[in-house]
Amino acid sequence: MLTEKTVSMLQILSQKNISDFITTRVGETKLGECIQTISNQKKVIEELESSSAKYVILGVPEDIGVQMNYGNSGAHTAFIPALKALLNTQQNQFINGDEILILGYLDLLDEVINFDSSQRKEGDLLVKKIDEALSKWIKKIISSNKIPIIIGGGHNNSYGNIKGLSEAKNTKINVINLDAHTDLRNLEERHSGNGFSYALHHGFLDRYFMFGLHENYTPQYIFEFIHDRINLEYTMYEEIEVTKTASFESELLRASNFVNEEFYGIEIDLDAIQYFPSSAMSPTGFSPKQARRFVHVLSNNNNACYLHICEGAPAITDDKNATAQVGKFISYLITDFIKGRNL
Repeated sequence: MLTEKTVSMLQILSQKNISDFITTRVGETKLGECIQTISNQKKVIEELESSSAKYVILGVPEDIGVQMNYGNSGAHTAFIPALKALLNTQQNQFINGDEILILGYLDLLDEVINFDSSQRKEGDLLVKKIDEALSKWIKKIISSNKIPIIIGGGHNNSYGNIKGLSEAKNTKINVINLDAHTDLRNLEERHSGNGFSYALHHGFLDRYFMFGLHENYTPQYIFEFIHDRINLEYTMYEEIEVTKTASFESELLRASNFVNEEFYGIEIDLDAIQYFPSSAMSPTGFSPKQARRFVHVLSNNNNACYLHICEGAPAITDDKNATAQVGKFISYLITDFIKGRNL
């Protein structure tokens, strides 16, 4: 059940709030002109449940979990640019804004601004606070027969997504994760590197496929952990792009077949994309085109229950165009997911 405290953490974005983000042009229609919003904070549950929208956008602009995992801060800066880009996407024969509801975002600004990563106990409690709030909202969205699209934020939020979907469906669920890292680190303080570990430990996650792991950043103890479990599978980035012992398309098919017989979530960590401004930006990785292909293929199944895009961090770079470019790319992934899911 959503508590009053959890509801109050949500900052809704009304039509009036988002109107300033939209650039209108005579003869054209932008998604933001047709998109649905919540009009009354006090009736957010009722409006969510009664909305005719199929997809719900929820932001989690925080980087506490990233900092707890010794990553670079800045992941709290991707949601608004992504939202602006999405709202200014053309409505046409390929996509309809009426299907989308902008719910809002979890307001964690004070916690992010005041967070000191050396305060490990406080950080652990804050991430768990986010886990609890996010999982309840995901459960409510899915129980309202809608599909959440979550824009982060750190990859610690995978846990809240998985828990929320699992509780809504009353079963363990599957996940596929485009990522350079497994995020299967030890069950220590909660951070962006152990969301999937906790989801497995607490019985919310069944099958988990890791797509594009980097050899240089996967500890041996994690490989051994994976190899001991039949519900965990992976493909290495090097297999696809360096040694060429596997193809992107064949591994994508194998990954899809591993998860798609049951309800599953799609996780995208933007650090898997080469030179993408993220909390763990890398000089090597998949191309934006490959990431879009990944989303398209995995979304084209009725068991695809959510999309989570995380770790985008335009604030880490001095490039004045980074914010707009990060937002624009995230919006492409969102629309790819919606189009694929609607096929």
